[in-house]
Amino acid sequence: MANNTGISATELVGSVGLILAILVEVGAVLGNGTLLVVVLRTPGLQDAFYLAHLCVVDLLAAASIMPLGLLAGPPGLGSVPLDPSSCRAARFLSAALLPACTLGVAALGLARYRLIVHPLRPGARPAPALVLTAVWAAAALLGALSLLGPPPAPPPAPARCSVLAGGLGPFRPLWALLAFALPALLLLAAYGSIFLVARRAALQPPRGTRLRSDSLDSRLSFLPSLRPRLPGGKAALAPALALGQFAACWLPYGCACLAPAARAAAAEAAVTWVAYSAFAAHPFLYGLLQRPVRLALGRLTRRALPRPPKVRMPQAWHPRTLLQRLQGLRKDPALGPSEAPERNPELAGQTSSVPEAT
Repeated sequence: MANNTGISATELVGSVGLILAILVEVGAVLGNGTLLVVVLRTPGLQDAFYLAHLCVVDLLAAASIMPLGLLAGPPGLGSVPLDPSSCRAARFLSAALLPACTLGVAALGLARYRLIVHPLRPGARPAPALVLTAVWAAAALLGALSLLGPPPAPPPAPARCSVLAGGLGPFRPLWALLAFALPALLLLAAYGSIFLVARRAALQPPRGTRLRSDSLDSRLSFLPSLRPRLPGGKAALAPALALGQFAACWLPYGCACLAPAARAAAAEAAVTWVAYSAFAAHPFLYGLLQRPVRLALGRLTRRALPRPPKVRMPQAWHPRTLLQRLQGLRKDPALGPSEAPERNPELAGQTSSVPEAT
């Protein structure tokens, strides 16, 4: 009886994990596809090149390694075994796309740091094509390390088709250092500098402030506010969310890379899909939280949706026609020209001379 309960609990956990993984996959595809369309259809958007690159990397991951995680056998959520060639391909894609994603996020953070902290020095910014070429060169190098690992095992044994299950062999610490530790340090330095600049700007008094006088109003204006607030609190929201999302998604995977292969393989499914959730979180964190992206998305949505047909009002009740008719009634005299009483020209002359004398 206990055995049946344990099996049902295991199946329940597997089913819930499979549903959550499918939701992550759908969110990654829809979110990154929508953000990519917005970036491509909006000229002049800041960091457009880095945003488009991040969307492309996330879509590549959602089209390759995430379906393999859903369908493949252990350590994935499915039960389809992989042959040795497919196992090597899955190992290479996983070892190359994950660093491409983390290094792309770090490049986006550094670009925003240069845009905010050094806005008047465009010469200090390297070309985005050069930066992303370096990112993909590092990702290809880290993916090539997976080909130097132990060969896949025969089908009865676990194939070890992933990074955590021993796919990199002795190169796992080096891969974790370059794929996770280096981007984390770059993001911490970039967003920390952005927060310090925003806090320093918030602490400075506004320009054009008058000197303090001895009036009661001026004394009351210099009293501290009753509700304490942290200077630069709004500016700290975006760096805190970016660093928190990076740590929550990638820190468990990086720590698992440094653990022994047996322990890492036991927790690989959970740790891997926590890392894969970053692909679904990027469009909301780096897209919808940015006001220009939200405005561009709203404009494109209004263009795409069918407009409701305009209800044509009768011509007699049209506001402009009704106003013209009312103005015409005011101009028309109450009496006709034949019914108007005749006035004495002498009295008319006297009445016309009164305003002139006045």
